[in-house]
This record gives sequence, structure tokens and C-alpha cells, in this order.
Amino acid sequence: MEPFAGWDMPIQYPSGILAEHRHTRAAAGLFDVSHMGQMVVRAKSGVHGDAARALESLVPVDLLSLPPGRQRYAFLTNETGGIDDDLMIANLGDCWYLVVNAARTATDAAYLRTRLSEACTIEMLDDRTLLAIQGPDSAGVICDVVAAAGAMRFMDAAVCSIDGAACFITRSGYTGEDGFELSVPASHASRVAERLLAHASVRLVGLGARDSLRLEAGLCLHGHDLDEGTTPVEAGLEWAIQPARRAGGSRRGGFIGAEVILSQLERGAARKRVGLRAQRRPVREGATLLADEASEVPVGRVTSGTFGPSAGFPVAMGYVPSSMARIGTRLVADVRGQRVAVIVSELPFVPHRYQR
Repeated sequence: MEPFAGWDMPIQYPSGILAEHRHTRAAAGLFDVSHMGQMVVRAKSGVHGDAARALESLVPVDLLSLPPGRQRYAFLTNETGGIDDDLMIANLGDCWYLVVNAARTATDAAYLRTRLSEACTIEMLDDRTLLAIQGPDSAGVICDVVAAAGAMRFMDAAVCSIDGAACFITRSGYTGEDGFELSVPASHASRVAERLLAHASVRLVGLGARDSLRLEAGLCLHGHDLDEGTTPVEAGLEWAIQPARRAGGSRRGGFIGAEVILSQLERGAARKRVGLRAQRRPVREGATLLADEASEVPVGRVTSGTFGPSAGFPVAMGYVPSSMARIGTRLVADVRGQRVAVIVSELPFVPHRYQR
């Protein structure tokens, strides 16, 4: 257990990070991710679309066309186009359900209230836990708790009842595997977890394996691969900005930092997030990237790095000039004074297995 963002978090269980990682890829891992911030946004007018329009002033995502029962990945952007936080936004029909990063929860809530208070109410769901079950066996297991879950697609969202309590369920996660995230009242959390763990294919998994799983899947972590000085285009997240919010779209721009982001969508960014495959040993966050062995001038930086148990080799992500972002480009990482060869590689390192 280690402290993180005011929480005491499980880093690993007795089987260890490597075993937990491999078990999630092969069967089903159960994660306690209750540190994530959960909140609900509603329109004061009672018109659901009004809340969508209000949220669209803060995120470069098309929410007006998002049907009930679906969710989208989004980010809160700032005046320079940087990502203050990345989050999930689900349309639950009568409200918008948001899941934000733990370290940003209080800041995000205050920001939303400042920006949206005239049009919306923001309700923090502090009395709810968040459980994530991930892996190829997760669908068969979750149906024991939520019978209708098996019919859900990737990024579906729904309100369900568990033992008489109203819960939220989404078919999504942070491992690249098929899986579900389940928001339940804190009073029901242990009971629900025990029901899931009663299945032989389910094991508890900590945040150590969660990090190696998401890195193999090429998924960003805010505060590492994403931050206030990094734009969605630099991060390679253009896919999350729908045509309606781009140049020529029906609701072009209108969000904070739109001028910078739309310009980069049209002309490109000076740097890009890339996958990096190390040749000999893992390269960790903070390592500088050099053009070659003889160079002393950094051209980029590693933002996440570890050994990929499923990939079978060291994996990392980082930022380099766009001219060096082509797959196959050879670079050198400076790891505490030692030079380690790396190659710009395709992301993800391990194929996604979402149920689309």
C-alpha cells in the first residue's frame, strides 16, 4: 500500500505485479479504482441538451450527438490548448456522469462549478466506489452481478440495480482488454467485490500492474504523458475530437484553447507522443532522448517506461520532434549516464481487445 492523491492505494497483492499483469491478460483482474473522482452534471433548465452544450464549452468533444447509454473520452483544455485533465463523460439519459483523475478531482469540481454554475448543477459522488474488472473472462463474470452487461458494447454506459442499489456500469477500462467499470455505493462495495472474486478466474490486481497494462496498451496517464503544457494533437489524441468540433464542423471550436488545437489539427504539431521500444533495458520516466550516441543535446523526453510482460520487451512512451516521430526512427535514451538504444514503435505494443 502507498499514499496517492490523499488515498492509501494497493500497489500489489501477494502474487506480485508480474503475475497480476499476466492474469489480467489471460483471465480477469479486479481493480479497486475508487480514488478516481466521480460526479454528475445536470442542466438547471431540465433540458438535457443544455448540459451538453455547457460541457462542450470546456471540452473539444461532440456531446450533443452522443446518445443515451454511450460515453466518450474527453479532456479539459486550457487557453494554450494544454490538457488540464482527461476524463470519461457518459450520457445516462437524465444526467452526464463524469470520471476524472484522482489528483485533479477537487480542482476539476471547483473549475466546473465556476464555469458552469449558471447552467448546471455539479454533484460529487463521494459516497461511491469504483471497481474495474478487466480481461477476456470479465464479461462472463460480470453477468453474475449485472445480467444485462453481456449485451453491452465497448463504451456503452447504463444505470443498473445491484441488490436494490442504483449503480452505473460502463464497458470500458484502462488495460486495452475487454472489461467493465462499476460504480456502486460504498456500502455495497465489499459485497460486490466478493461476488466477483468468488469466480475462480478473478484475482485482485493493484496499481502496479494497472500501470504496466495501460502502458502496453499505449494509454496515457495524466501528470506523466499528459499535462497542462501538452495539447491533444501533440499527444496523438486527435481521434477523440469529432468532426463537429473541428474546422468546417457544425459546432467548430467554442472550447477553451480552440484556436491552438484547431490550428494544430490543420497544420500539425511541432512534437508528437511516440511509442519507444528499448533494446536492452527499460527506460524510465524522465530519461532524456538524444538523436544518436554522439549527441549531448536532448531532443525529447520519456514520459512513461517499464518492462512489458505481455510484449516481452521494455516499452516506453515519450515526446520527440515530429520530424523524428516516424516508425523505425532510432534514438538513444540517457539512463543515468548510460546510453540505451530505442526505436520509435507503433502503439499499442499489445493489441486492444475491446468488445466493439
